Amino acid sequence: MTSADVTVGADGVARCWWCGDDPLYVAYHDLEWGVPLRDDRALFELLCLEGFQSGLSWLTILRKRDAFRAAFEGFDPAVVAGFDEPDVERLLGDAGIVRHRGKITATIGNARALGAMREAGTSLVQEVWSHAPLPRPAALARRADIPAQTPESVTVAKGLKRWGMRFVGPTTVYAFMQSAGLVDDHLDGCHRYGAGASQRRRTSRA
Repeated sequence: MTSADVTVGADGVARCWWCGDDPLYVAYHDLEWGVPLRDDRALFELLCLEGFQSGLSWLTILRKRDAFRAAFEGFDPAVVAGFDEPDVERLLGDAGIVRHRGKITATIGNARALGAMREAGTSLVQEVWSHAPLPRPAALARRADIPAQTPESVTVAKGLKRWGMRFVGPTTVYAFMQSAGLVDDHLDGCHRYGAGASQRRRTSRA
């Protein structure tokens, strides 16, 4: 059974409703969303962008992603952790990104928290993937079935906050988990459902 919330594009491919027909969004859906990430830098970037997305559409963030990467030095946590007040002012003047002081300072603070994790002998990969849920037995049928948060996202959010991270509430963290491939929320009938399963199993055993 194919979900009513799966649409068939002009290319004849069935996809989740949310990516529409915008080429950038379609490419993100097909190539990135739900693909397991096992790299601290990539996870840090995604977590920061999810924080910036709060109150906005993800497509807005995608359109600004290159500008974000340039402004935050490729989201290298070691570099971002060294940003100071002049950097904050520089970023507030950058029209290419979301100019929100709280989110900018949170990104810097989150980079420093990641440094503290490493000093303690852990990593963002370990902190996040240790709480990856078991795969669902079947694809979700409708968009209404997709949760806003889960017990795992609550646990991950609490853990990240204990390290001093901000803009990492359970709803933001669940969106992050979807994007980073900890869960597969491609709907029934979407051509991407199950595509990251083998990678997800390898990551869960790591």
